[in-house]
Amino acid sequence: MTAVWHSMTLGVALVGLTALGTCRTPSSQPTPGAGSEETNAPVIRGTVRDQDGPVAGAVVRVQATTHETTSDEDGRFALTGFSNGTHRWEGAAITVSAWKHGYYCTKAEGVTPPANDIVLLLCRYQTSDNPDYEWMPPVGEESCASCKAGVTGIWLDNAHANAAGNPRFLTMYNGTDVSGRQSPPTPYAFNRDYGRVPLPPDSSQPYYGPGLKLDFPNIAGNCAACHTPGAAIDDPYGTDPNTVTGADTFGVHCDLCHKTADVLIDPATGLPRLNMPGVLSMDVRRPFPDDPERFQLFFGTFDDDNVPEEDTYLPLIETSQFCAPCHFGIFWDVLVYNSFGEWLDSPYSDPDTGQTCQDCHMPAPSVLDGEILTNVAPGEGGVERDPMTIHAHTQPGAADHELLRNAVTMTVTAQSDDGEIIVQVDITNDQTGHHVPTDSPLRHLILLVSVTDVAGNAIEQLDGETLPDWCGVGDPSEGCHAGLPGKAFAKVLEELWTEISPTGAYWNPIRLVSDNRIAAFATDSSTYTFAAPDEGEVTVEVTLLFRRAFHDIMRWKGWDVPDIVMEEDTMSLPFLPS
Repeated sequence: MTAVWHSMTLGVALVGLTALGTCRTPSSQPTPGAGSEETNAPVIRGTVRDQDGPVAGAVVRVQATTHETTSDEDGRFALTGFSNGTHRWEGAAITVSAWKHGYYCTKAEGVTPPANDIVLLLCRYQTSDNPDYEWMPPVGEESCASCKAGVTGIWLDNAHANAAGNPRFLTMYNGTDVSGRQSPPTPYAFNRDYGRVPLPPDSSQPYYGPGLKLDFPNIAGNCAACHTPGAAIDDPYGTDPNTVTGADTFGVHCDLCHKTADVLIDPATGLPRLNMPGVLSMDVRRPFPDDPERFQLFFGTFDDDNVPEEDTYLPLIETSQFCAPCHFGIFWDVLVYNSFGEWLDSPYSDPDTGQTCQDCHMPAPSVLDGEILTNVAPGEGGVERDPMTIHAHTQPGAADHELLRNAVTMTVTAQSDDGEIIVQVDITNDQTGHHVPTDSPLRHLILLVSVTDVAGNAIEQLDGETLPDWCGVGDPSEGCHAGLPGKAFAKVLEELWTEISPTGAYWNPIRLVSDNRIAAFATDSSTYTFAAPDEGEVTVEVTLLFRRAFHDIMRWKGWDVPDIVMEEDTMSLPFLPS
């Protein structure tokens, strides 16, 4: 469906705000103007200014459309093309907007082509941060939802909204299971060369898995810098995620993201600087509610926003770099989190042919309860827009079945040869802009390869890989797959002193044992050989599972997170004895 989107005027006077001086200056009233000399078509002419004079390079557009121009070196602009058959605005009042980086959006409403002498007054937003600002909560009165109910409702179901209260995060942080039972404190011994060193857990005692608070009970760590960045902004190494209140209980909340003006990237590497995770790599601009000239500030994806006193466009928010601070992390000189770096090293980062994080994790349109959103703030000053310009705040990730099922392509071939059944499995990461799996080193893939005879009995494996013990020792019907034909894909870490491996306790000194995850556009091939039956048909079943964490950690913690089937294939193979 093709549609022409145009704004409805709301009759609001043109005003603006600035941190440098008052911008509450009404625009001059537009006066009728002549058409273009070349075509005699209606033209809207005017000037973009700030408190110091004309502003060059400002984007001027008919609000909520792609009909735009740019102000010249004297701040002048001319919007043409109103009678060429491509737009519906001839004789209708429209809203004209303007924006430039560093300024709030601004607008003039009730403009009817042709018109002259439009003045669009731009006002700079603040360059400082107010540590006394109280974050706006996502829900309740005077909240994000009170204005943008649909977008906020979509966001409330995603992982960022639950980053502070995620039971997997908190149980790993506290060293407990989901029922609150805590493992014994970490025992220590004295090493002549290295001093106090940790010992493995006492196997005679009840154990509920590792925890930062077991190893370092007297510090908070820097986990809050990513999981509760709004709370950690003023004390990134002293904020305990268990104690956050208000908006910060929602983790990476709306107000924090939409007040992040910049991210700090090392120009030599294109990555965040070392030891600067999360909010440590964010330039956040909390506003000054008591100052009428800079009482609020929200960064977003529209350069023609309808609330000039509060909103502005930030190109950075549509780039992968915006996601970098919380998706890159080095601990003890080991690269642990790196989905941003993996994207940066992949063809997806090509600015002409690639895709951003937002293309996959915030895809348009936004859909709530089966309805496509065309207005982010209906009845609250929002305007109707092309739904493809409204980014979905679903932010799907490791819990999203559809995303995982579309992540890779698996191809299975099977043949009988000289008394053997040979199965080859190719897995291509052809739909994901980073390694699969990525980020948390607890995540892994399990490839299961099974060959059975006509009676359903498993046929003996002669050659090929088998699954390691960390896939679970025990009954396969209970998710224990150790020793079965197949392959696991993971970043495996080991604690240096206790030699526990695999581990997710990377707050301790660690080393990288192995990393065979599948990079973007890479293919992994593996082959499995089975003894053929004397006669009859064999069934080949191949399944690729995504598992959220290693089997023992999930058992200790009591995490009930079922595996997700990413790919599966079943085929019958007639066997003719040689």
